[in-house]
Amino acid sequence: MSHVGVPRGTVRKRRSLALLTAGMLTIPVLAGCSSGGEETARGVPQDIAPAARETVADGSTVNWAVDALPATFNAFQADADSATTRITGALLPTLFPMDRTGQPKLNPDYLESAKVIEREPKQVVLYKLNQQAVWSDGREIGAPDFVAQWRALRGKDSAFWTARNAGYERIEKIERGADDLQVRVTFSKPYADWRALFSPLYPKEITGSPDAFNDGARTTLKNTAGPFVLRGVSKSKGTVTLARNPRWWGDRAKLDTLVFRAVAAKDRTQALADGTVDVADIDAATADRITLARRDRGNNGQPLNHGPGSEITPAQALRSWAQAHGSDEDVAEIAQAAREKNRKAVVAYAAEQKALRDFAVRKSLEPAYTQLALNGESGPLADDRVRRAVARALDREELARTVLGPLGLPAKPLGSHLALAGQPGYKDGSGALGEQNTKEAQALLADAGWTRGGAAEPPEDTKAGSEAEKKDGKDGKDAEADAEKKTTDDAEADKDSTDKADKDSADNEAAAERKKADQASADRDSEDSAASRDEGLYIVGDDNKPGAPAPATVGSASAVHVLAPARTAAVQGTALLRQAGLLGEDGAVAATDKRPGGAAGAYAPVGTAAPAPAAAKGQLGKDGKTLTLRFVLPSGPGSQSLRSVGDKIAVMLEKIGIGTEITKVPDESYFKDHIASGAYDLALYSWPATAYPATDGRPIYAKPEPATDGSLLVEQNYTRVGTDHIDQLFDKAAAELDEKAARELMKQADARIWAAAGSIPLFQRPQLVAVDKKLANVGAFGFAAPRYQDIGFKNRQAAGSPADRKK
Repeated sequence: MSHVGVPRGTVRKRRSLALLTAGMLTIPVLAGCSSGGEETARGVPQDIAPAARETVADGSTVNWAVDALPATFNAFQADADSATTRITGALLPTLFPMDRTGQPKLNPDYLESAKVIEREPKQVVLYKLNQQAVWSDGREIGAPDFVAQWRALRGKDSAFWTARNAGYERIEKIERGADDLQVRVTFSKPYADWRALFSPLYPKEITGSPDAFNDGARTTLKNTAGPFVLRGVSKSKGTVTLARNPRWWGDRAKLDTLVFRAVAAKDRTQALADGTVDVADIDAATADRITLARRDRGNNGQPLNHGPGSEITPAQALRSWAQAHGSDEDVAEIAQAAREKNRKAVVAYAAEQKALRDFAVRKSLEPAYTQLALNGESGPLADDRVRRAVARALDREELARTVLGPLGLPAKPLGSHLALAGQPGYKDGSGALGEQNTKEAQALLADAGWTRGGAAEPPEDTKAGSEAEKKDGKDGKDAEADAEKKTTDDAEADKDSTDKADKDSADNEAAAERKKADQASADRDSEDSAASRDEGLYIVGDDNKPGAPAPATVGSASAVHVLAPARTAAVQGTALLRQAGLLGEDGAVAATDKRPGGAAGAYAPVGTAAPAPAAAKGQLGKDGKTLTLRFVLPSGPGSQSLRSVGDKIAVMLEKIGIGTEITKVPDESYFKDHIASGAYDLALYSWPATAYPATDGRPIYAKPEPATDGSLLVEQNYTRVGTDHIDQLFDKAAAELDEKAARELMKQADARIWAAAGSIPLFQRPQLVAVDKKLANVGAFGFAAPRYQDIGFKNRQAAGSPADRKK
């Protein structure tokens, strides 16, 4: 995961990203504000086809799809990813894995007990280890492993390249207890989330030296202590192979081998059909295909009514046959090739559908949530009133229905930043911000100075431009300002001399046109909304009009004025001119419009906004600028649901006069080049759930601090919105050993995060997993960590690697 502005070794602890300065707010008694009762929301249960171990066969192999081979097996390094977490979960000790309710639960395979035995004068935790617990080389797990991991992660030795150290820096010392099976940990200051420490636990051979820590655990793990051991890694095949651990003291693993195979999301349908994988996270489209495949099981060989060719009507089929058998040889050849291509596609699709019948779709809610992030560092969203207006404009229930409704999952918006429905302490804190209310949102914008006519009113005594540009002009660009003013004055003088005679007539015509357009806008509202979002904002002036000379290069006095997406600007300009009757059929500008005195409106001074669709005419503005926000979305095939949500948000914002410029970027650059760098106003991304919000939540919502070079240290707060009070509540909760009191502090922090309106939780993410229907104890785990030793086929008839099925 990327960490912005944070030196190596000082990043606070955070799990993993899925697929983020403001002053202190004055908020009246936020702790009491709520849209729902405490702990009333029930979580969605996991869906793993549970089966008792005695009904699961011994032996065989399971192939499990991951996005890519892990860059490292060291979970504490910056480039550890979801594959790292998945694989190390089967190899290394996790002392307190999450259970089905999202709570940490003691793991009896490694611990007999672990508890706080002293609170004064200092907190002391005593771990009593399972006496059978050993590393795969036969050595007992003990205090030396705890000590080595503490020293590597506490942040005092920069030679260890660690990405997180939260909690370890609070440890004062680690000692052997009454015997070798006891580990006594003394903290220098109280730490409520002590259960988060030492998971995963690495052997001292890895954490004992910087070389072993930094490089030794990246490509292999020679010493492990889980139900499986690492057998090998094949980069050419894209596989990580685990084998049953012969020294494992717990319940014996049902599988002989467990293979994690790198399969891109776009290739998973084919991999399932080919029998390459048996378990894979999938998208809604693949889930639909599996559902259809199982539905079509009894169609007695009839052609499928979906897939390639299903959209061809009888009339089209007849025409295709006629063309293929007609007298025109060229047409016949093309038609025959198309028919053959379609026939092969139908056959291949039918074969895939037949293979997909062997799979079931397990579904639950993933332990992660999707949020709308509002970048409050600069621009309109630096004003908390504008951020709150954006939040109050959103119908979060509709957005949740968009993603979860079609999947048959509960479509309820999430009410907390720090807990998910079903977790202890969950409480809907959105009341601190307020429910969806268009009028209230509009009032907030008006209070912030954004009005309907604001875009047409230039600021008094200032040039157009950003606040930063105006400041720069005051500081050191007087000469440029004078030159620009002179140019503007000259242009205005020319305009006055040319247009004075026609001014009254043009004004009357313009007023009539505006009235007519406003009358028609109600009927065209949704169409124009979509059009304006697709086409972007276009500025008329000395630009590349159809039929006009090429513009000067950027940086010259007559540079093109275009706002992204630029590629559609010329198309929009052409459409506008054609609507005005200024283009001939060949697309050339009429001769009378190539010179001053042509048709009214053919030209406008540089910088004049192009005519907008009717729906956009209600857009708010201030100081001569429209209220338009950059909305960055991923463009990959697996991000369709996010783009659908983004489109709906754009429509909701348009209703209160906020425009959006939607920019779609490649998935691989979405986070690094846009979210982490702050190159956005609005964005959609997700954070994982945690059982330790005081530790894991703080870096996400911490108030950014200025660095010595003038930049901001944002940790993981990619919205750049935070307050001192929020930080204080996190710090108090992290030191509060009374669990009930700590949860109350977290609810207060959540209420203030809502009120700051930098992050708006939308919904818990869906979790869809395709699983061989004969497999048990695997699927959509929800909050819970997998018990890898329980996974297997339900009976011996199913034993044998599904990857060996005939293709």
